Amino acid sequence: MARKLLGQSWGIVLLVAAWQIWVIAMDFNQIVMPRPMGVLKDLVAQPGIYGQNALYTVGAALAGLALGMALGTSLAVLAWLSTLLEGLLTPLTVLFSSVPVVTLIPIIARLLGYDFGTVLAIVVIICFFPAFVFTASGLRALPPGSGDLFRVLGARTASTLLRLALPAAVPNWMLALRIAAANAVLAAMVAEYLMGTAGLGYLFGETKADFNMERAFGATVVATVVSLVFFLAAMEAERRVKEHWR
Repeated sequence: MARKLLGQSWGIVLLVAAWQIWVIAMDFNQIVMPRPMGVLKDLVAQPGIYGQNALYTVGAALAGLALGMALGTSLAVLAWLSTLLEGLLTPLTVLFSSVPVVTLIPIIARLLGYDFGTVLAIVVIICFFPAFVFTASGLRALPPGSGDLFRVLGARTASTLLRLALPAAVPNWMLALRIAAANAVLAAMVAEYLMGTAGLGYLFGETKADFNMERAFGATVVATVVSLVFFLAAMEAERRVKEHWR
């Protein structure tokens, strides 16, 4: 197991080793560029600080991911049910997703407050678009002839949706989940960094402002690990679902 893990992560080990050698060779001050060992020592010495803020970010990311996927899926189903709604929702969602999320944070913060609600809203905004696009595509990617068969048999719209369109969209929905999962952590961190009062993004901003670069880099390391866990979990779920749907 250890050999397999090392074989898969040798690139990261090599990068960290090069970072350590480079910082020592250039004799950088820790304010400019901390050493990996210093970051690791701070992670080990202050697990409570990192853990508390990581839980806040994970909570916002998970809740926002769930709500964003639900919102995107619901809008995709509405667009499938009505051509009029499809013509209305598709341009609006594309336009809304094209607005840089950083510009929306101050507006949403004014409406919801500088707390968890705004962080959650930003994650929902980031996650709902892939859910909408991929679910809408999956709802129309039916097996050849299946739609005609349901119409010939006189199936109702609700029956066609539940028994044909939604099952056909599941692989696409899982792909959307994989894309949104890692982005959820990034969105939460950006919101926390700009206006939050807790979380890894807030920890990074506060420690960077105090020139505590070891802790700032530590927050980045924890956020990277969390994002990777989200992505790998979603990818494994997607793999299992696609195997079942073949």
